[in-house]
Amino acid sequence: MIESPIKDEQKVFVTGNEVIAWAALAAEADIMYGYPITPQNEIMHYWTRLAPKYGKKFLQTEDELSAGFTTLGGILAGRKAFSATAGPGTILFQESISMAEMMRIPMVVVVQQRGGPSTATVIYSQQEVNMVTFGGNGEGWRVVYSTSTHQELYDYTIKAFNTAWKYRFPTFILGDGYQAKMRESLVMYKPSARGIELVKPYTVLGGPGVPGRDRLAVHLRNTFSVEEELYEAVMPAQEEYEQMAVEVVEHDSQHTEGAEIIIIAHGVVSRAAIAAMNRLRNKGIKAGYFRPITLRPFPEQELRKAAGHCSNFLLVESALGQLARLVKEALFNVPVERFDTIYKPGVGITAEELVEAIEKNRKVEH
Repeated sequence: MIESPIKDEQKVFVTGNEVIAWAALAAEADIMYGYPITPQNEIMHYWTRLAPKYGKKFLQTEDELSAGFTTLGGILAGRKAFSATAGPGTILFQESISMAEMMRIPMVVVVQQRGGPSTATVIYSQQEVNMVTFGGNGEGWRVVYSTSTHQELYDYTIKAFNTAWKYRFPTFILGDGYQAKMRESLVMYKPSARGIELVKPYTVLGGPGVPGRDRLAVHLRNTFSVEEELYEAVMPAQEEYEQMAVEVVEHDSQHTEGAEIIIIAHGVVSRAAIAAMNRLRNKGIKAGYFRPITLRPFPEQELRKAAGHCSNFLLVESALGQLARLVKEALFNVPVERFDTIYKPGVGITAEELVEAIEKNRKVEH
């Protein structure tokens, strides 16, 4: 019997891509399918280094299209399969992800965002939010966890497998090039040691026995001839997605009650938002902070509740309004006193910039 790769809690100092490889092992993933693209390459590198030691597998495919569909094939065969990509690769994954949505296949994909449009840069951005939350040609039946630290990369990679296999919707870990490449400390742990019960995979196709004689036949379908057939398939899935959303939606917020301004951010930018909030509060400025952890489903009710305490917002993101679209939709029909933005596509955002912008706006108001 092959030993578990993680026995006790252990503090480590590693890159984000390495974290994901270890977390996938902790989640008892069986196989990774993938194609190289920066900045996620090292996930594949670390996985292939670790996998043979623990009875796991890896297959490099000829492109991201095939990586997506081979991942689905592995899952249908009863394996915890996953993949990782970025940028142009995320585009090519959309066809297989849409298929996973329609056929309810528990696909797990890690996206380490890079700059766009097109090939653009290989470094960093938050410009894949639109594509990951609502890409494809369906209704966006996905779960998207936006991480901000290496500890969260570990925690939410484990959670992503459980979420995908429990609810049977494709699930994403949305990181970025900064998280992928930088080193940071975290605690790795065995899920069972923290009371996390891993959802076991099961064979979807090719199970034992003869269909129709020993068991019911499995009928998966993602093509429909007439409109009524599609409608009858979509509506129950939408209802199940809405029921799931209540259970999986997550957010983080601080000091929103009594705040005079709330900084909204997600992912790695939220670290700058928290630092800015703390510095402002030390100066006597009542700043708060709101961060959606699940971008899909979005914590709409939680944001609307925060807006009931303070309707003066500064939204910051390393994109041109991709997070803002989700936020503005959530705040539809909610009275907003002020909604300022800082958009820096493909560029990092610092706490100093946020403090300076808020202090400048206060001076103008007074």
